[in-house]
Amino acid sequence: MNSIFKFTIVALVLVSFVSCQKNSRPNYDFMPNMYESVGYETYQESDAFANGVQAQLPVDGTVPRGYKPFDIDGTNEGYLLAKETLKSPLDSTQVDYERGKELYAIYCGICHGNKGAGQGQLVKNEKILGIPSYADAGRAITAGSIYHTIYYGKNTMGSYANQLNEEERWQVVAYVLKLKADLE
Repeated sequence: MNSIFKFTIVALVLVSFVSCQKNSRPNYDFMPNMYESVGYETYQESDAFANGVQAQLPVDGTVPRGYKPFDIDGTNEGYLLAKETLKSPLDSTQVDYERGKELYAIYCGICHGNKGAGQGQLVKNEKILGIPSYADAGRAITAGSIYHTIYYGKNTMGSYANQLNEEERWQVVAYVLKLKADLE
């Protein structure tokens, strides 16, 4: 009796292994969404949200990771306030002129020129006109005014707030001040 019971159990286990194997089609997927995620289109319809669209705006008051708000507004009054009051948070050991030079060459040199004389490639090709030199007599720029201009833009120069983070902007400010001192 005991041997018949053992034989029956072994036979059932073997039959269960063999019966699950079918080479003509894939085996049963248990929880397939765990390894084959469902792809959602950004603007497709969705029942998950009240407005019926998959793409949603961030919640009011949220701040992106690593973002520090700039409290001075982008007006002329804000520019003058930044020019008078804003100072660089970098001390002399944190200023890296080589990094500032690289960033300046990427973002600023095309218009302002690599020496800061206002003779970048776009000016030479007459695509943009009227870029002043940092050494111009009426050009009283400070660290605050340079930072404000990089952050918000000024006249035909656009904002570089999305291209440069805060520390990189201050490195460019330090390098621009160095160029100004070299030109004078």
